[in-house]
Amino acid sequence: MPTAIVDGIETRYEVIGSGPPLLMYAPGGFDAAIEKWRTQGVYASIKLLDHLPERYTCIVFDRREAGQSGGRVERVSWTHYAVQGKGLLDHLQIDRAHVMGACMGVSAAIAFATAYPHVARSLILYWPVGGAKYRMNAQLRFAEHLTFVERNGLAAVVDLIGTDGKAFGADPRGGPWASVLKRDPEFAEAYARQPVEAYKLIVTGMVRTLFDRDTAPGAEPEDLLRLDVPVLVVPGRDASHATSAARYLEECLPRAHYWDAPVADQTEATAPARLLEFLNAS
Repeated sequence: MPTAIVDGIETRYEVIGSGPPLLMYAPGGFDAAIEKWRTQGVYASIKLLDHLPERYTCIVFDRREAGQSGGRVERVSWTHYAVQGKGLLDHLQIDRAHVMGACMGVSAAIAFATAYPHVARSLILYWPVGGAKYRMNAQLRFAEHLTFVERNGLAAVVDLIGTDGKAFGADPRGGPWASVLKRDPEFAEAYARQPVEAYKLIVTGMVRTLFDRDTAPGAEPEDLLRLDVPVLVVPGRDASHATSAARYLEECLPRAHYWDAPVADQTEATAPARLLEFLNAS
């Protein structure tokens, strides 16, 4: 697959289909790779990439620090994910696009839309992450990583990834840069040489920035309330995708359409058709 350098970071991407552009922030938490659209949970069953490309040019990519994309040790915020999406559109010479986010990608998508309201034609927010349980679990995952670093050092993180190769979601000890450590020896070497105390401050600030509320993170409500684009919100219903987070986005987004479909009714027969109906009208 092709790659682009966006904000100094290598981004792996793929362009599928034809028609108006649709930028798609993948599901999968900190392992948000292109493949998750076909393998992750509900997305494996609704098969969006078998249907949406028939009418739209789907721009899918590995989010930074995920899949085969690169990364940089810094206090990553939702704005950084927005910058990656905008930079990829610039690379492809696309001025405006529909934007879709799934799972944690929803938070990146709303960050994109509030940062670049003139670029986003519409938003599809599929199963927004959020809720008290999600916030607590996310913070716990970072705490487990920091505890491992405190006890063993950064070189031990590199060794762990070299042995097990698991993403952050599968083994919190490896931290949010696990995917980059796995595939980039130069990155891993520089990572291990960092001052531990400075690294701990970066990670502590990162988790507080990303997971600071018991509803859907990604953008401030004052910015969402000013967003003048059509939005389709599709609710999930589990510990990571609280229905309350989807309702919060419906409340804050003035032009929101809420698809009040139970999870069991979100199937390959219904979901792609509902998304295409929304996109065609936007």
